[in-house]
Amino acid sequence: MKPSDECFEAPFLNLADPDFSVRSEAVREARNKCWYARTPYGIAVLRYAEIGSLLRDARLRQGSYRWPAHNRASGLFAEWWLRMLLNRVGTDHDRLRRLVNPAFSPRLVTPLIPRFEAIAEEIIMAFKARGRCEFMSEFAAPFSTRVICEVLGLSHDQWGPLADASADMGLALGVTYEENQCRVNAATKRLFDYAQQLVAERRARPRDDFVSNLIKANEDKERLGDQELYDMIVLAISGGIETTRNQLGLGMSLFLDHPEQWKLLNAQHKLARNAVEEIMRLRPTTTWVTREPLEDITINGLVIEKGTTVHLFAESGGTDPRVFDSSVDIATEHKRHYGFGAGPHYCLGQAIARSDMTEAFRLLSRHLIEPQYDGAPAWLPDSGNTGPIKLPIKFKL
Repeated sequence: MKPSDECFEAPFLNLADPDFSVRSEAVREARNKCWYARTPYGIAVLRYAEIGSLLRDARLRQGSYRWPAHNRASGLFAEWWLRMLLNRVGTDHDRLRRLVNPAFSPRLVTPLIPRFEAIAEEIIMAFKARGRCEFMSEFAAPFSTRVICEVLGLSHDQWGPLADASADMGLALGVTYEENQCRVNAATKRLFDYAQQLVAERRARPRDDFVSNLIKANEDKERLGDQELYDMIVLAISGGIETTRNQLGLGMSLFLDHPEQWKLLNAQHKLARNAVEEIMRLRPTTTWVTREPLEDITINGLVIEKGTTVHLFAESGGTDPRVFDSSVDIATEHKRHYGFGAGPHYCLGQAIARSDMTEAFRLLSRHLIEPQYDGAPAWLPDSGNTGPIKLPIKFKL
């Protein structure tokens, strides 16, 4: 890899360090010096313009397929990770994306919004009278999981075990994957068991829903193979639960740190959709995504060789002072963020995520007056996929 003129000596960021934070001063300083940094896993792109360009560049493939190898990990999760939609390329990726896209279109998501609202209301009412809650276990986990249960036609009674399995599986997406791989693989096995049970139930009693449509496509094995069917359902469960759970916690923590914005949302509930976009810009749970050049490419004078892992720091792009000011402002529509990615791998479930989080924060802001921390929160590492583990809060009745 040949350096660009601007960054003859690009800074180094140690992504392998369990204490590494995407929001650290080291990342901010690196972004000021150069648009990219060197890492143990290739390069990290830190500025908004270059992130957007590379996300849309057809010369790059999804690079996260190397993640298990980077972490010296093996087993069921690593095998699924290499097979699933996110890491397919070319016609395979296009085929699977076409099969799944209709199930996540805004046209089909919109009728579910009243159910998202009802789920949020029911969960909030269970703890509101106490004036406090542990937000992650009492709201974020049940809400995100029950939304996926609603989308997939699963019984809401299963939300607890599904949430636990998804949280354990999600550990693979952080820098502690290697040390947690036994736990990750066990959780992956549990989710495949759920997927197989769900397919058996739908084959016996078909519905007009996401899973039944996949089963129908599976009748033509060239269109959707048996393993692809189960892989897709596991992706829908794990991706839909864990990312939304984390994102709700990150959003609430952002509001706890900026109470004037919560007060504004409480006064103008219509700003809930804007609030979700501001959360995704400033505190995305997926702090970076990866790409890999299919050929040698040159960006800003930097030659990035074929096969190099390129990490695109969504959080760093969303706070780039060349594009955004430093304020948190849910009343303003900012330039597009990359919390959901962009290009051919744009987040499949973004329509559901935007809709369910909008309803969640709209209902939360209506019922929880002046929320504050009620003890110290606990956090996943502030890199990879991040979020609160525990977030105790209190509020006025």
